Amino acid sequence: MNLNFKLTDDFIDQYRNIDPLFGFNGLGLLTYYRTYSRLKPDGNNEQWFETVRRVVEGCYSLQKDYILNNELGWNDYKAQHSAREMYDRMFKMKFLPPGRMLWALGTPIIHEKKVGQALFNCAFVSTDLIGKSLEDATRPFTFMMDMSMVGVGVGFDVEGAQGVQIHRPKGNDELYTIPDTREGWVESLKRLLNSYFSQNFNATSSLPIQFDYSQIRPAGVAIKGFGGISSGPAPLESLHEQIRKTLDQLDNQYLSITAITDIMNMIGQCVVAGNVRRTAQIALGEVNNKEYRKLKDYHWDSEGQKYVGSMAHRAAYGWASNNSVLVNTSTDFEEVARQTAVNGEPGYIFMDNIRSHSRMCDPADYKDIKAKGTNPCGEQSLESYELCCLVETFPSRAESKEDFMRTLKYAYMVGKTATLVTTTWHQTNRVQKRNRRIGTSVTGITNFIEDHSLDTLKNWLEDGYQEIQKWDEIYSSWLCVPKSKKTTSVKPSGTVSLLAGVNPGCHYPEFEYYIRRVRIAKTSHLLPALEAAGLDVEDDKMDSSSAVVSFPVHNSGKCLKDVSIWEQVSLAAFLQTYWSDNQVSCTVTFKPEESSQIAPILDFYKYTLKSVSFLPQLEMGAYAQMPYEAISKEKYEEMKKRMRPFQIMNIQEDAEAEKFCNNDVCVI
Repeated sequence: MNLNFKLTDDFIDQYRNIDPLFGFNGLGLLTYYRTYSRLKPDGNNEQWFETVRRVVEGCYSLQKDYILNNELGWNDYKAQHSAREMYDRMFKMKFLPPGRMLWALGTPIIHEKKVGQALFNCAFVSTDLIGKSLEDATRPFTFMMDMSMVGVGVGFDVEGAQGVQIHRPKGNDELYTIPDTREGWVESLKRLLNSYFSQNFNATSSLPIQFDYSQIRPAGVAIKGFGGISSGPAPLESLHEQIRKTLDQLDNQYLSITAITDIMNMIGQCVVAGNVRRTAQIALGEVNNKEYRKLKDYHWDSEGQKYVGSMAHRAAYGWASNNSVLVNTSTDFEEVARQTAVNGEPGYIFMDNIRSHSRMCDPADYKDIKAKGTNPCGEQSLESYELCCLVETFPSRAESKEDFMRTLKYAYMVGKTATLVTTTWHQTNRVQKRNRRIGTSVTGITNFIEDHSLDTLKNWLEDGYQEIQKWDEIYSSWLCVPKSKKTTSVKPSGTVSLLAGVNPGCHYPEFEYYIRRVRIAKTSHLLPALEAAGLDVEDDKMDSSSAVVSFPVHNSGKCLKDVSIWEQVSLAAFLQTYWSDNQVSCTVTFKPEESSQIAPILDFYKYTLKSVSFLPQLEMGAYAQMPYEAISKEKYEEMKKRMRPFQIMNIQEDAEAEKFCNNDVCVI
């Protein structure tokens, strides 16, 4: 890949033999190779110093292209100096770009194919305009599919319910031969929905559409660019069949809340089966709407609702979205909190706070009055068709407050640079170029509090927020673009925090000593190195094609068993007050005896929260090979003693990229 900006080889050579200090006893190292190390043209895998080089050069190439294309004047000497500092801070994991950037930046996906959305974690789309035109009726669904297929997690609402009437197509079938492309899959969805929606917008009856799947590559063929192995046409065929069944049942009726959510969930199911590996969705609906509230209750049709279908039928795809309710400071939380206490759904989105405030410690500014929803994990307020890029900083890895302030400059810069790209959706480009929204996140919060104090954290966050605003003024002026509407978030984190060896987001670790299990394909070239390193490797009891690798982990400080539901929410509210002008993603784990506290907590914190979700604490051994299992100190030391240092070199295997803003909850 011939990028326009290059770091010098002599600078890079200084880092070639430095241990990057991945976290959690090798778990971070495995995560890197399994998720972010790309296969190079020579057939070998990237090492960390090479991945960081690709990402930094990709970042500055985007800046350079933009500056030169707009005749704004590029200074390569200053850029080299700046890029070297960014490289050092990223290499040492004082901050990291999102997994999306670690995977895609500096590759043809971004710099030749110009699929700009591949850099972004998440998006939101509203269905509110479904009744306006045929294009508006189908666009939310095709947006969901297109973004999901490049790995972007997408939120959606159900405002379009009753906006369009369903008419079962009749007559002679039209045939569409589906090209073996992402665009071809999306076009097939558009044509199928058109056949049911078009009579709303003209007098011509629509014809049934049939598909020729023969051009789609067979199952088992490698997918270049985004990684993974082809599933063949089967998932797409299943999607078409599911949508037909759903809409046929609604012939001459209006599109319902349930049907909107089902179709979105079916798309998510298709994408997962189609080997993008993961996707994420969040559905948003009004708290007092009974139909919406019962979407995850697969017996609800017995109460006289219009949906016809068995529990097993809807359960097959209903898992695809985390469902949250839109609430405000006037909401009565008692009834809905009892529902959340059962299985953690719904979550809560305070749209009045989102629209009126940036940080909750600042006066109302109504910057986000056009916001329509959030990303799947709830840390980004978004307008319809808007995307967001989330960059993580690790204050617990900073050498000093001054070091952290300097790191914030480069973390901010990565996010701002992402706003320079163009996506394949003009609706998205319009809102992106107007808002320039980014999400500079802080991760490992509980590690920092343990090492310092809450007062120190408050001081760093308040000064850090102002530091980012300073750089936004400077760089927006340099780039001649608007200042970012919002700049800070707290993302839940996931695999990126594993690289750095810190607790995810604002969450507490599960246990002090525990086993962290990771699933990996038995065909992976990584397995021999893991076994040779003395790690426990066993067959996956649920998937015969996978193995389960167990890592011993030790966390000092408080664990979930030591903190109450109130303390967890208090920390989220603290971060919403002093750091995040977008949102704080916080999944609060509660014990059975704490379930009655959900409603009082929501009522107490409704003036300081923008989003929150709850999750019942699972009993140990609830199912086999759980991701986390508590162990004794003696067991930890025994497993650690058996381990040997390991390096994974030249595995000749393309990684499976992290696709979005993920944690153990919002990942499919």
